[in-house]
Amino acid sequence: MGRALDLTDASLDRALAPSTSRDPEALHAAFRAPGRPRFFAGADEALRTAAAVAGRSPDHVDAILARAGRIMDGRFDLLGHRDLDYGSPIDWQRDPLAGLSAPLVHWSRVPYLDPTAVGDHKVVWELNRQQYLVTLAQAWGYTGDERYATEAARHIQAWIDHNPPSKVGINWASSLEVAFRAMSWLWALHLLCDSSAIGPDLHARMLGMLHIHGRHLESYLSTYFSPNTHLTGEALGLVYLGVLLPELRHAARWRALGVSVLEGQLPIHVRPDGVYFEQASQYHRYTTEIYLHLLLLAEGNGIALTPRIRTAVAEMFGFLRHLVRPDGLIPLLGDDDGGRLVQLDDRLPADVRALLATGAVVLDSPELASAAGGDIAAMGWLLGTAALERFDALIPTPPAGLSRGFPDGGFYILRDGWEADSIWAAVDCGPHGAMNCGHAHADALAIELYAAGRPILVDSGTYSYPGPERNEFRGTAAHNAVTVDGAGSSDPGTPFQWRKIATCTTDRWITAPRFTAFAGAHDGFRTLTPPIGYRRELLLLHGDYLVVREIIDGEGDHEVAAHWHLAPGLTARILPETRSGACTTDVVAGDGRSVLRLVTAASGPIGSFTEHQGWLSPTYGRRERSVELTYQGRGHGRHEIVTFLLPLDGTSVPTSIDVLEQTSGGLVLGLSRPGGGMDWLLLRSASVLMEWEDVRTDAEWTWLRRGAEGELLEWLAIGARRLSVGGASLVDDVEAQEWRGGTRDALGTR
Repeated sequence: MGRALDLTDASLDRALAPSTSRDPEALHAAFRAPGRPRFFAGADEALRTAAAVAGRSPDHVDAILARAGRIMDGRFDLLGHRDLDYGSPIDWQRDPLAGLSAPLVHWSRVPYLDPTAVGDHKVVWELNRQQYLVTLAQAWGYTGDERYATEAARHIQAWIDHNPPSKVGINWASSLEVAFRAMSWLWALHLLCDSSAIGPDLHARMLGMLHIHGRHLESYLSTYFSPNTHLTGEALGLVYLGVLLPELRHAARWRALGVSVLEGQLPIHVRPDGVYFEQASQYHRYTTEIYLHLLLLAEGNGIALTPRIRTAVAEMFGFLRHLVRPDGLIPLLGDDDGGRLVQLDDRLPADVRALLATGAVVLDSPELASAAGGDIAAMGWLLGTAALERFDALIPTPPAGLSRGFPDGGFYILRDGWEADSIWAAVDCGPHGAMNCGHAHADALAIELYAAGRPILVDSGTYSYPGPERNEFRGTAAHNAVTVDGAGSSDPGTPFQWRKIATCTTDRWITAPRFTAFAGAHDGFRTLTPPIGYRRELLLLHGDYLVVREIIDGEGDHEVAAHWHLAPGLTARILPETRSGACTTDVVAGDGRSVLRLVTAASGPIGSFTEHQGWLSPTYGRRERSVELTYQGRGHGRHEIVTFLLPLDGTSVPTSIDVLEQTSGGLVLGLSRPGGGMDWLLLRSASVLMEWEDVRTDAEWTWLRRGAEGELLEWLAIGARRLSVGGASLVDDVEAQEWRGGTRDALGTR
């Protein structure tokens, strides 16, 4: 398709404010003159930023130059895809994976959600966001090679030529994509300000087209269709245009509208505890960045915002700080669309270390700085060289507590330390989602686990929105969760709709020096015939291990399966059953070393572990093989499955876990410890007093550790009125109590 419409002087005239010169040379010079609105410091001082970042992050520079080189060759790394070829000249309507080009009709008639007509619309749109212009501009800054800047200018020119203001084609069909493209162009204008690649004529054409982008945004905000990150991203696009291009006729109106939308949506999108309302961690990252950019543009240009903006940004960063694993990545809770607000580095979107470094400087937070290791080059490109120095001056300090619950969002993070080899676990016990729950997964009460210095149990990710794998990746069996009779907690329908959704409730959250305890339930199996109640309880013994308890309660026989998805690079070794029927599997790293042992026991019929190849998607569009373990068995009436997740360091390998006793009142499990001694776990399942050897307890959980000579070393009780050992009464009527080394702590009254 050829150039259908030129932006003549008359069309540019319609874009410019009355007091602005219409001369392209004057417009171009004015953009480079002192007194312009402030952009982001890292882009405003692009060459200084490039030099500072290059000195600190040589690996980042190598990655950017390699990516820029592929762009120069017409090969694009977008989402999880590598070396995508959109043709030469570029076909801006094309999905090269599907081999389809969207129809050239008015944008309102493009069936962009129909994969048979357009392929994957995200693969088309990701190119047309033109965020890769930032990569080319960074490469120019690192090398001084004008070829990179010239290539960026050529791509902008080509896009304008082939996507005319008549708004034909898929690239006008989503207002969010219009906003992202406008922001990318403004980044390119600022990053390449000292280059000659974008001359007066192209600059004038860009201004005219950005005027059309702004008019489109204000006319077609996603107020009704997708009032989520679509709406807030579009509003941020208006803020960008309104703040940074005062020479455009409607700039003040756009700025006011964008700020109004973002302020108005904040209490809807961000829950009181700082969690984004769609229950998706990547969209939480998006929202954090959207409001961070609003804050920086406003504070840099003297624009008044409600104080709630800065407070909410701090709360969103606070959630990220607890959510992030020790390796700097966040779990892929809910949908992961693979996108970024601005592409400033080459890392996976789940890697939030540079974002946390940015938050550390903006909020002057040593707590955020403590999780911001690794490559923080993206922070430098956003905040500038002075920010790099301010970051260095911060003394990284982990948060005062360990485990943290976010009851409004329903996410609970269990930790036993802040070191690289600490145990970290996350459990999802929140609302299914928001509105139509389009970005939710059937992950009610699903968990993830990091231990022994590496991710162990992970979410399967998203992989695709329009593809046939959509429901497979968001189904319950793709998570570390339980299915009953093959049914999941929620039932997916069309790609962004659900036929049935589960409701979760949190019943217990206790944080103590020695342990963290969680209990929650969901009603997702109540629709089965007969209906089934389901409850999951967790006990993290700090410095030791995690215990997961599944309680299935209903009439009749049911097939219950607990699904465990191993992180990439891990395999499983299923061990022979113990004499008492407990099932054991070692999780094995690539060097053959066992890093975790799963031991599962059940009340009632004993199940077994099976292993098969599954799929994980570390980012949208990419998937890789992984190992899925499934513990499966039949149970009748009320029964329980208990799984010990034991990190292994090569020396303290437990010898065995045995089912010591099963009664109508509960289950007694014994863990033999290396060097002698034993841990006992008594789990009460009925309103009766449990008795085992010299222990008498009515606690829901009773845990005791004995030494090699049988001496009592420590104990804890949850939900107890009575506990005695050796005839000595130990527990008062409290929610939980722990004892170690002669010290007893009561943790709340019942």
